[in-house]
This record gives sequence, C-alpha cells and structure tokens, in this order.
Amino acid sequence: MKLLDLYIARHVLGGFLVVLLVVAGLDMLFALVEELKDVEGSYTFAAAVEYSLLTLPRRIYEFIPLSSLIGCLLGLGILASSSELTVMRAAGISTLGIILSVMKPVLLIIVFALGLGEFVVPHTEQQAQSHRQVAQTGSRAINDASRVWHRDERTFLHINAVIPDGSVRGVSRYEFNEDLTLARSSYAKVGRYEEGKWVLTNIRETRFPSAEDRATPATSTVTTATLESEVWESGLTPELLKVVMVQPTNLSMSGLLSYSEYLKEQGLASSQYRVAFWSKLLLPLAVFALVLVAVSFIFGPLRSVTLGQRLITGIIVGLAFKLTQDILGPTSAVFGFAPFVAVIIPILICAGFGFWLLNRAK
Repeated sequence: MKLLDLYIARHVLGGFLVVLLVVAGLDMLFALVEELKDVEGSYTFAAAVEYSLLTLPRRIYEFIPLSSLIGCLLGLGILASSSELTVMRAAGISTLGIILSVMKPVLLIIVFALGLGEFVVPHTEQQAQSHRQVAQTGSRAINDASRVWHRDERTFLHINAVIPDGSVRGVSRYEFNEDLTLARSSYAKVGRYEEGKWVLTNIRETRFPSAEDRATPATSTVTTATLESEVWESGLTPELLKVVMVQPTNLSMSGLLSYSEYLKEQGLASSQYRVAFWSKLLLPLAVFALVLVAVSFIFGPLRSVTLGQRLITGIIVGLAFKLTQDILGPTSAVFGFAPFVAVIIPILICAGFGFWLLNRAK
C-alpha cells in the first residue's frame, strides 16, 4: 500500500507543482508588465522587478486551491487515461482507499500553504509595498501609489510608506474639532515609534480657526508653521501599521485578529478582516473540498475525456469557487451575517457536490 501511496502522490504533487508554477509565473509576468507603466523617476525597472519578485509568494499562496484542483485532475487523469485506476480497483483497492491515498500528499500541500501564508507572505508583501511606495511617493505629501488611509478617533491620516524597521515616511494628518470642522492639517517627513509614542520630524502644519475664533477678526486667520519635531500619541503601533499596509488576504491570522480588535475599539468596520481570517483558517477544508471534487470528476463524468476538457472543467470549477467566496465576503458585511458563514458556504457546496458525484459513480 505504501508503494501505491507514493505512486499516486507522485502524480498528484507533480500535477500540482506544474500548474502552480505555470499559473503563478504567468500572473507575476503580467503584473511586471503592468508595473512597467509606472516606471519613472526613482521607481526604476529594477525596482519594478524587485516588487514583482517580492509579491511572488503571495501569488503562489493565492493559487494553491486552484492548483490543487487542476493538479489533481491532471495527475489522476493520467492514471485514468492509462486505465491504471481501473487496474487498482480490479486488484481490490476500494475507491475510498484511492481517495485516502490522494489526500495524503494534499496534507503536504496544506502544510506548505499554511506556512507560506502565515510566515512568508505577510513579510514579503509588506516589504514589496514599502519599497514601492517609498520609490513612487518621494517627498510628496499624498500620492496614488500609497493606499494607507486610516482614522484614529477624530484624526484622519495618510501614510506614504511603512518601513520594515517600523518607521514611517510621509505622515499627513487632518485633525477635526468636535463639530467636525477642520482644526489642523500637518505633514511630517519621518516618524519613529519610541517608548510607546510617535516622534515626528520635519513638520509643516496649518491651523484653522474654530467656529468661536472666526467670530473674532483677530483670531480668524489661518496660520502656518514649521516644526522640527512633535510627539504624537496614538493607538497605532508599528505592528498595526504593517497590517494596514497589506491587503487583508495577505496578512497572518494573528495580525488579522489583532487589527480586527483595534478597529472594533475605534468603532470601525472590521468585517473584511474577519472574512480574511476565516478564509485562512478554513483553507485546509477548502483544499480538501476542491480535491474531493477533482477525485469525483475522475471517477465520474471526466473518467474518459481529453486533457483539455479536464483543464477547462477544473478552471471553471476553481474560478466559480473563488468568485462565490469573493461575493459572499462583502455580502456578509451588507446583510449582517457572520463572516464564518460567508467562507464556509462555498466549501460545503463543493464538498456536497463531490460526495454526490462519488455516490453516483458507485
């Protein structure tokens, strides 16, 4: 039985690796071509290549479920086309036994995916975004390259880049009064976190008169000033800012939980981070469900079709699964049902469909 397990594992893992490398490689190539449109000034071709390479772990992680499905279809399809699966069953190996042999290498894929998503992707993605934003924003206060907007009580802030050492570059703050009128705007070139507080340097600020000040001509003018440094107290820590820099799906589970709690304390919506957390936590079940669908196809409707038909079927099922999860995630925030439900529904549908096909095949 061990020889049979190794033989099946070789085909499954081989198909998985081929699909993963091809799909992730093409995705990175297309991303590099897209990045070349932004090459100018300090954002050079080498910087664009570095950014694309740093995002490769994230692309690999994103395509693991789809690659598991298509890779399993390819690996088992080869065995089915050469009648080896038929021989195995004729030799007394049950369908359940073959499925268990398929799931053993899938466990290795899941361990690889969890390690990649928890320890590698958050680090490389934060580095990629930081290097790109530092190169593209330069000394400008706000630039389209930076997407880091955040609200801290009555202060709205924009950060050009969060450096891996925890410091920040280009901090624009807009502070509002209780009546929601703008009280102060400022821009600091550099910020460092020291002893639980942010120390900002090279600051340009503009102060606006309040409603009471505007009633008095002597105090109704807008004033500007330049400061060498300023202490800024905020609940944002370098760890939380690194979370803000990265898309929720590319964060570690611990980072997602900590930032979700911070958003809850600030009275902000955290549903997208909760959805991302459950997606990561339930990734093993998602991979198992997709592989089960692939196995049921091989024993059922795709037993004797061509390689091209298997590929097309795998792509359609994989994309339908991802599209369903992408739709249900935001839907949970709109209609107020639990993010866990939004993530688990596509997995249960896939698993149920796979079991139904297997029962039909019997």
